[in-house]
Amino acid sequence: MDYKSTLNLPKTDFPMRGNLPQNEPKRYAKWFEQKVYERMKQNRDGAEIFTLHDGPPYANGKIHIGHALNKVLKDIIVKDNYFQGRAVRFTPGWDCHGLPIEQQVEKKIGKAKKEQLPKTKIRQLCREHAAKFVEVQKEGFKALGVIADWEKPYVTMDFRFEANIYRTLCNVAAKGLLVERNKPVYWSWAERTALAEAEVEYEEKEDYSIYVAFELGDKAKEQLGHPEAAAIVIWTTTPWTLPANVGISLNPDEMYVLTKDGYIVAEKLFDDLLESGVVEGPIEMRIPARDLEGMVAINPLNGRPSRIVLGEHVLMDNGTGAVHTAPGHGEDDYRVGLVNDLEVVMPVDEEGKYDETVVRLGLLPNAEEFVGKHIFEANEEILKLLGPALLKVEKFTHSYPHCWRSHTPLIFRATKQWFISIDGKPDGEEKSLRDIALDEIGKTKFYPEWGRNRLTSMVEGRPDWCISRQRDWGVPIAFFRNKKTGEVILDEKVLNFIAMIFEMKGCDAWYEMSVEELLYPGSGYDPNDLEKVMDILDVWFDSGSTWYAVLKSRNYDAGKFPADLYLEGSDQHRGWFQSSLLLSSAIEHKAPYKAILTHGFTVDEKGEKMSKSKGNVVAPDEVAKKYGSEILRLWVAMSEYKSDLKISDAILKQVAENYRKIRNTFRFLLANVDDLERLVPVDEMGELDRWIVKKASEVFASMRESFDLYDFSKGFHTLNNFLTNELSGIYLDITKDRLYCDGKNDMTRRSSQSAMAMIARAMLPLVAPVITYTADELLEYAPAVVKGESNDVFDLVYAPLPNADVAMDESYMLAAREAFFEIVDRLKKEGVIKQTLELGLVTSSDKLAQLNPKDAEDWFVVSEIAASSESEALAEFEVERDRFVIVKASGHKCPRCWRFAAPKPDTLCTRCAKVLNV
Repeated sequence: MDYKSTLNLPKTDFPMRGNLPQNEPKRYAKWFEQKVYERMKQNRDGAEIFTLHDGPPYANGKIHIGHALNKVLKDIIVKDNYFQGRAVRFTPGWDCHGLPIEQQVEKKIGKAKKEQLPKTKIRQLCREHAAKFVEVQKEGFKALGVIADWEKPYVTMDFRFEANIYRTLCNVAAKGLLVERNKPVYWSWAERTALAEAEVEYEEKEDYSIYVAFELGDKAKEQLGHPEAAAIVIWTTTPWTLPANVGISLNPDEMYVLTKDGYIVAEKLFDDLLESGVVEGPIEMRIPARDLEGMVAINPLNGRPSRIVLGEHVLMDNGTGAVHTAPGHGEDDYRVGLVNDLEVVMPVDEEGKYDETVVRLGLLPNAEEFVGKHIFEANEEILKLLGPALLKVEKFTHSYPHCWRSHTPLIFRATKQWFISIDGKPDGEEKSLRDIALDEIGKTKFYPEWGRNRLTSMVEGRPDWCISRQRDWGVPIAFFRNKKTGEVILDEKVLNFIAMIFEMKGCDAWYEMSVEELLYPGSGYDPNDLEKVMDILDVWFDSGSTWYAVLKSRNYDAGKFPADLYLEGSDQHRGWFQSSLLLSSAIEHKAPYKAILTHGFTVDEKGEKMSKSKGNVVAPDEVAKKYGSEILRLWVAMSEYKSDLKISDAILKQVAENYRKIRNTFRFLLANVDDLERLVPVDEMGELDRWIVKKASEVFASMRESFDLYDFSKGFHTLNNFLTNELSGIYLDITKDRLYCDGKNDMTRRSSQSAMAMIARAMLPLVAPVITYTADELLEYAPAVVKGESNDVFDLVYAPLPNADVAMDESYMLAAREAFFEIVDRLKKEGVIKQTLELGLVTSSDKLAQLNPKDAEDWFVVSEIAASSESEALAEFEVERDRFVIVKASGHKCPRCWRFAAPKPDTLCTRCAKVLNV
């Protein structure tokens, strides 16, 4: 007789293979058609809100794997909170202003044509470019299964958004923190604009290292009592800045020496300078720095006076201890110049070329020849002009600041710019903006914790924030200036009126409308006396004000302020995290976030940066086409994303294997609970079923703990171990006999089915944030005992498994099972047995006796366990001094269940006979 039809074989239509690349797009389209994000909001109406504020990617080009990592990680965290029963808000956004888009437009139409076009036309072309890529990137993110408010994202070039960026600026001004001054800033001569620190990258550059003697003036020599030759020696790596020299800085606490050959250097550096041949010994005179203060030296390049001043920035680690000081060309120079009232000389134009200033002030011999010459090209000529004052010259390579877009070396150039004063105190506050920001960092949670020190050090050491740019595409610093007095009009009614116009017409109105049209009618100002400030805002100001424009305004249903979480790449400590912190601290006097999470960058499997030239670029759309977005999402969750993430085809194949393990485990669970209609309560279950429920409960609790710390990698590692070892490796294997061969409604079978249904039901909302598509697909095929009231994945809510009391000594039983199967493997290899059901175990173990006989037999997958046996011992092992003897089972093979428990050949065992009523 064929007994197969009498078995309770697994039954499910849930497919073994997901065919993800073909099926995901259809399901995703259905989600967006059904507006599941709105459903998610409705499902949690009134619940505690979790707000993840999206850092805006730049609307330029298709999404790359770094974008995918970032947005999928955000999606996982938002969904994880949702499946825990919280209300969630995830409003995606885009940065749309700034230099890269303007460069793309210039590249498309040509630089010459761009310079002929009106500013409004250039801005229109930039707007069109950004709008195109907002849509391209939006579709790219949706194809990864990311659920967000795609119907109403924030876009920084939207009219109301531009108005709110401007209002943020006005609020900073109202706090007294906005200042305009002539100050050296990082200047990109290639892009003809100022740059913020976040836009500066460091690359190798070859420079000159020169030592130059500045002869002291006659009066200074007399004061020293040394009327003969006496010159102070400076060291610099930027010969082109020497024309703008107005001072020499010395360390106030150091001793300086005059050498026999008439040169003054720091005493601590004398030996090094002697050895390198810059000066000759011996020392003739020791002079405290303070005795030299106020003396005048002569610039050998142009004969102009150079006043000796004192500055704490002068170090003794290299050079001469005397620092060439040009306040127009350096931050430290500028600060010491302010204290000592040094002139700010700036002979360099926006393209990095000498301008007419060199002629007007006589900064160079034959100055006319230098007008229009690029500063870097003038170095050699300047060295020649120094003549005998040039004591030594060398070349060396060092790390030097470069423009992040053009990759050209930057210069420090004093221009009139707008700054946010970092050490200024917001009106009504006792603390400076810097101190407020540092205090707020202390209150913020960081994942990983090292991010705290990184952001702290950046805020501690940063200069004032230069927020103005000299470009076309951005939000204008829309202030009026009185043409006669130079006064900037910060009248609240005037500013509010401009903001209202921006809200209706966008900030292009600043360029399209006249001063009279833009001026508040009742302001009392004469439009003929006013002119427009034409600088635009740093794009980091745009993104740094998103908390105001998105979370504080009523324009978006984006959650609460401050946000629960900001999440970006680790480079944003110097970018978005910092700009957001400074603007929020300036206006609200608190951080815009409660926690910051950072991730690393994507690299290939060798740890190398991706590039087209190397051919190691992994594109998210190609991954989705080949493997499915679920695999990419699982790669994100299983990667240790707090450091750089490796990705390659080989790595994705391994992730796909892990996915199949999860999918097929769920499939096995569904298939074996297909006919279960009512769950057996935990306290009525068998011991092995209670054990697996307890084990799953511990694993899921551990996963939840990891997920709550955003450590998804650890959580999934814990899950995979459980699925591989306890669940699939033991439980699903040892329960097959009772599931297939027991009577359909036998308590042992229903108990195991209930354990499986409970585990599947609890596990679904745990993995749903990551493999949302698969969880949704599973629910289509799941019986009611698994899916409960859920119609689809968005109805799921995580609930812990119930407590299960277990008497079984787990460590003892696992040790016994492991010892047993080591011997079984040997017996199979030797051909003694083909399967464990041929065996029995003889033992008097008290701990094994805690299980009922059937549970004990199933644990080892043997046909009998007895206290004694007449069969010949095949092998034996010990666990905690308990002896186990392996023997051949005494019964015959049952043709239905294959257990060796039948009384005679070709007959059913007692259990199977009872099930079949024979």
